Amino acid sequence: MPDRLLPDSEEHPVAAGLIALVGVGLAVGLIIGIVALVATRMMGLGGENASAQTTSQESLYLPRPEKTTGPSGPLVTLAPGETQSPTQEPSAGPSSKSPKPAKKEISLSASQTSVAPMEQIDLTGVYPGGEGAILQVQRFTSGSWQAFPVTVSVSDETFATYVQTSQSGLNRFRVADTDSGLVSNDVRVNIG
Repeated sequence: MPDRLLPDSEEHPVAAGLIALVGVGLAVGLIIGIVALVATRMMGLGGENASAQTTSQESLYLPRPEKTTGPSGPLVTLAPGETQSPTQEPSAGPSSKSPKPAKKEISLSASQTSVAPMEQIDLTGVYPGGEGAILQVQRFTSGSWQAFPVTVSVSDETFATYVQTSQSGLNRFRVADTDSGLVSNDVRVNIG
């Protein structure tokens, strides 16, 4: 039997397949590119035509910055269905008194009333006018308030922290402003 010589494509079918795949990929890519170019030109998205079509009607206007004043009263969010009561303007007469500034109070609350030993107790509160204050958590022990190893800072007139203790029974916590000495109400949590 005479030896038959096989063409190159039959000797290397993988190479022939890869060459065919690359050729088809290039042809499809070329067609998609031409279609995209024609579409952008028709929609006016080309670089030269877009700048030539700009008019003075399409310019950007930025007003000059002006100083603004903050709100004059308290910021209150009303529940749905509630209405704000009308504010009373003080008369300009000699008998009108200027309103007294609100007394600063620290309001404290605990998310839990009963937890297991070493379980997290979330403490949150409000301190109007106490922006930036550092509050020391205190626990009532042996008839007096003792510093607990937790501090929290006030931001936007609110604060939030947590404590953990293994001392079982009823525990009382409060916070105290480290600068002014003002203290909050106490919260009671049963550990057991």
